[in-house]
Order: sequence, then structure tokens, then C-alpha cells
Amino acid sequence: MTTETETGRARPEAIKAVPVRHPGRWVAIAVLAVLAAMFLHLLFTNDRFNWHFIFVSIGDGKRGVMFTGPVLEGLRGTILLTVLSMVIGVALGVVIAIMRLSPNPALSWVAWVYTWVFRAVPRLVLAILFGNLGILWDRIGFGLPFDQQIGNLFGIHDLNAQFYSIKATDLLSGFTAGVLALALSEAAYMAEIVRAGIQSVDTGQAEAASALGMSRGQVLRRIVLPQAMRVIVPPTGNETIAMVKDTSLVAFVPVTYELFFQLQAISSRTFIVLPVLVAACLWYLIICSVLMVVQFFVERHFGRGYGTSGRARQRLRGMQAEQGGAGAVEGAQT
Repeated sequence: MTTETETGRARPEAIKAVPVRHPGRWVAIAVLAVLAAMFLHLLFTNDRFNWHFIFVSIGDGKRGVMFTGPVLEGLRGTILLTVLSMVIGVALGVVIAIMRLSPNPALSWVAWVYTWVFRAVPRLVLAILFGNLGILWDRIGFGLPFDQQIGNLFGIHDLNAQFYSIKATDLLSGFTAGVLALALSEAAYMAEIVRAGIQSVDTGQAEAASALGMSRGQVLRRIVLPQAMRVIVPPTGNETIAMVKDTSLVAFVPVTYELFFQLQAISSRTFIVLPVLVAACLWYLIICSVLMVVQFFVERHFGRGYGTSGRARQRLRGMQAEQGGAGAVEGAQT
């Protein structure tokens, strides 16, 4: 009697599960499919895109507009502008963020003024401003300020206390002015990103590291920044992608060694506008796609140990440490 009761309890009736209907999902798929088909129809049937001009040839014996020599040189210039601007911007941004968090009020105040100014002024205005800074000086150098005024006080006329100087037009060429405008603006944004990343780390860890005898620099370099990178990397990737697009602003400096400037020049010579703009969009799309892939791997590198999979791995390591040996962990996985 007891056996029959246990058998009946062990075999419940099969559940007749009915799948949940999602009519809205199928409607959305149908609408998206129709829109995609309309977009492909536009691309392949409208001759005004002029794909032959974009990919094959812009004239006798010349390659398509995407692959002509000047455009490829402009592409290299755009990549170089992006790399230089981001390297300078990130390095300077880290310094400004540390200054902003410094207990020294003078350093904190200077960092705040810097971020306030360069975040307030649009990059296009900055690029044009830096392109015209040569109006202010004939020569730019380092030395004693107010040297001529001080010389006049002591009866020494034309006193020149500059240690080194260079002609402004040579120093602030179009390319240099463009890099400075983009890098200094980027540093202000990176300073806020780095500051947010540093403040996301629990202060107790820095205090514990200090109690172990680490200096302030060691705590920042070995404890705080590695953890803050998980917060810093995603917005930095966005800033890099934004920088690729913002390099087109230096065409107003002007910087001739730049992708959009070269494409605009071809458009002005041939009076063909839309295919040239499509070529520009394709190049920017390619560059940004590569950067997004790089960002994915960098985020995964600095995100190790976080999230569901990271916590699972940490639990397995804990089991391995408690039970001693990888065999126990493999058994737990199975």
C-alpha cells in the first residue's frame, strides 16, 4: 500500500504547456523586413548613387573616389589626427582628473577652470580659433614674461629674455592647430570620465593600500586605476569614435591632409556631390566599425571577474581552493 502511494506521487500528470503567442513580434518583423527591402531597392535601383563613380572609376585611368591617391592620403591623415588627439587627450585628461581630485585647492581650481572652458567652447570654434592663433604673435617662445617692460624700467631697450622661440606660422601649421584643438577639447571630456571612474572605486581599498605602506602614486597606479578602467573604457571608446567623426571639423582650419577635405575637393572639381558624400560615410563607417570591435575586446579584458560569468568563475576558484585540486572543480562543473 505504501509502495503504490509513493509511485502515484512520483508520476504526476504531464503538463500541457501552451506556447505564449507573440503577434506583435511577428508584426514588427514584417514591418522591418518591408523597410529593409525598400532600403535595398533604393540602393540598387537609383542610378543617382553612381556606384561606378564610388568604387570603380572617376575618370579615364583613375580609380573610384574611395580609392584615389588623395583620398587615401586623407584617410591616413584622419587616422593620424584621431590617434594623436586621443593619446594627448587621454594623457592630459588623466592628469587633469588627478588635479581635480587633489586635496590641493589650487590644483583642483585650475583643473575645474580648464574643464569649464574647453567643454563650453564648441570644437569647430576651437579648430578655427587655433588655426588663426598666428595672428597674435610673430614668434612663440619660452622665457621671462614682460621682459621688454622690465628692461625699460632699468633703461635697457629691446631686452629679449626668451630662451627659445619659433615662428608662429611654422609652429601653428594647419595640422598642428587641428591636433591641438581636438586634443585639448578631448582632455576636458576625458578628465570627467577618468574622475568618474576613480570615484567609482571604494575608498576603503585605497585606505587599506595606504595602511599597507603604499605611497599615493602606488595606490593610484596599482589599486585604483586598474579597477576604474572597467568604468573608464566604455565612454573612452565612445569618445574615440566621436573623435574620428570630429576630425572632419579641421577641414575648416584648413587641414588639407584629412579625408573629408580631400573628398570635398573632388566634389568641387567634378560637381558630383552625393556619391562623394556616400564615399565619406562608407569610410567613416569602416573606421568606426573597426574601433567598435577593438572596444569590445578591451572592455572584455578589463571586465574580467565581473558579471554572471565572472562570479561563476570566482565561485569555482573558491571551491577549488576549499576542496583542493582542479578535479573537484571539474566535478562541480559537471
